[in-house]
Amino acid sequence: MRLNCFLILFLTVFLSANAQVTQLKAFEIDSTNGTFKIIRIKDVKLKYLTRNAKLTDPRTVLNRVKPLSIWYNRFKPTSFWKKVNKFGLNISEVAFVNWNAGGDNSVSALASADFARNYKFRYLSWNNEAQLRYGLNAQEGRKLRKTDDQIRLSTTLSFRKDTITNWYYSVKANIRTQFSNGYKYPDRETPISRFMAPGYLFVGVGTSYIPPKDQFNLYISPATLKSTFVLDEALSNQGAFGVEPGDRVFLELGFLVTNTWETEIANNVLMSHRLNLYTDYVRSFGNIDVDWELNFNLKVNDFLNANIGTHIIFDDDIKFDEEVAEDGTVINPGVAKIQFKQLLGVGLLYSF
Repeated sequence: MRLNCFLILFLTVFLSANAQVTQLKAFEIDSTNGTFKIIRIKDVKLKYLTRNAKLTDPRTVLNRVKPLSIWYNRFKPTSFWKKVNKFGLNISEVAFVNWNAGGDNSVSALASADFARNYKFRYLSWNNEAQLRYGLNAQEGRKLRKTDDQIRLSTTLSFRKDTITNWYYSVKANIRTQFSNGYKYPDRETPISRFMAPGYLFVGVGTSYIPPKDQFNLYISPATLKSTFVLDEALSNQGAFGVEPGDRVFLELGFLVTNTWETEIANNVLMSHRLNLYTDYVRSFGNIDVDWELNFNLKVNDFLNANIGTHIIFDDDIKFDEEVAEDGTVINPGVAKIQFKQLLGVGLLYSF
């Protein structure tokens, strides 16, 4: 009897010890290369479970799942490109019916489009901009007239020596012209300007001051080539816009300063300013050509806004009050005058 009990106890101890020291083959070497080994972990079913182990079903019960109450924004990787796409349409209208004070019915429309692709990262800055404007006015008793016409394209490539300074070495080019013929109303037979007549091209090298927020930009170029194009034969023969009679291109080398600034001066009131100052070294150094735009954008909502703006131009090559004799000779070439344009409109603005 004692012998039987001893044998049963011996077998129990032996089997328990054997079960504890048996190694599970949960880790198997996946590569035989001596310098690099990949170990793959496999699922192994335990042969013996402890008493405190609690088995749970990993599958989630669907009736306990609640929908998200907050929609989180998707992650977007950082982009060093800043894009601007804006389309605007301003319309003003006046109508009279049996109006004792008098007046003529009229409708005015101004369409605009602004595009920008600006890149800035560490040492490099590259700004590209396109501005398009075209406006028409229809008034009772007279033909359709143009109120605004502008094409402006510009690009600036800048490089700085470190990431601390705000001064860049820059190369800048911009071109400015118009879409359709311009007339001195009511004369509609003889155009005083056309597409690329005039057309202005500025190409120069200099330095730029660009703060981190990019709302202020100052460009100074001591060497800028100004090209004036008059591609219309009739205007070229007249020597319009400073070209010699019969020539279609007039070149100047001078000093150029440009400045742009955008800031919010009040809630939903954005001010934008653009100033170009140019003087020629050879012909008329110190005689400064001015091109200054000042605009205020009053935002009502995401689609409705109001615009108040002014545009001043003074160019010594653009003459007014020219006197011509009957035989075609020029008696008085005229004088340069300040050109002023004022804009006030309310309309739609769509940006994406």
